Amino acid sequence: MDIVCLDMEGVLVPEIWIAFAEVTGIPALKRTTRDEPDYDKLMQYRLDILHEHGLGLKEIQDTIAKIDPLPGARAFLDELRTLTQVIILSDTFTQFAKPLMEKLGWPTLFCNELEVAEDGSITGYKLRCEQTKLTTVRALQSIGFDTIASGDSHNDMGMIQASKAGFLFRSTEQLKKEHPEIPAYESFDDLLAAIRGVLA
Repeated sequence: MDIVCLDMEGVLVPEIWIAFAEVTGIPALKRTTRDEPDYDKLMQYRLDILHEHGLGLKEIQDTIAKIDPLPGARAFLDELRTLTQVIILSDTFTQFAKPLMEKLGWPTLFCNELEVAEDGSITGYKLRCEQTKLTTVRALQSIGFDTIASGDSHNDMGMIQASKAGFLFRSTEQLKKEHPEIPAYESFDDLLAAIRGVLA
């Protein structure tokens, strides 16, 4: 029994923090897991910048409301879900994801939770578990699933390498160079064809 595990940002939707950086004019917020493999360090860095500029959850949600899925993402996901079960494994937060999940047709999403004060400032975050993507893939394997995984960043490598098949999608040249053994694709059609090949 197969199940596909997909990253969300950079794969199905644009990077939320990059979009927010552009809206606010704060280039420092453009750092993502593509640039910083240590997620805790990255989030602390982001929270410090938000506090420094007096920005909170509402401002980020206002930006997210205007973000659309990447062209072709919804059709890719719809087609993929006719072939097999799909879970989106993301390091985003439930408070960010809802409008994006609606635009993608409400796929299953496992993600994290922000800690938000009454005034709307973000005070911290809660991970579902350590190494959320790798841990989830291993848990799925422990209950009889073969996993197929795809993502674009450092934090996707664990689930990609632990799966029966794994693919980089619209990743960085650096990551592709570091992992030449992992097939890398740029279009949804090619990724779908690769997943079909594994399912067959």
